[in-house]
Amino acid sequence: MKYLCLVYGEEQKLEAMSKAEMKRLDADSMGYDKELEKSGHLIVAEALQSVRNATTVRVRDEQVDILDGPFAETKEQLLGFIMIEARDKDDAIGVASKIPLARLGTVEVRPIVIWDE
Repeated sequence: MKYLCLVYGEEQKLEAMSKAEMKRLDADSMGYDKELEKSGHLIVAEALQSVRNATTVRVRDEQVDILDGPFAETKEQLLGFIMIEARDKDDAIGVASKIPLARLGTVEVRPIVIWDE
């Protein structure tokens, strides 16, 4: 079963980290990605650019609205994602609990829709 782990956090906290702290977090994150790859869990993992580079697109009554930045009003922003293959939800939660950014923010675990063919 495929799961998407959405990694949320406050960009301000990341920006406030020292170079050494950020280097350590990056190393921890890359190291964990390698562990997930070795265990067969990892499908893809990517960090996202700053929320300042986001664009929100909505269509209502055939009108396209384009907004600079994210639409959600929250302190935390989507920072990245990891798509994994897991035996079940408990396995996916176990994987998500070890994502280094979970120590600073939130990881949302969601199963991927399986479409009937």
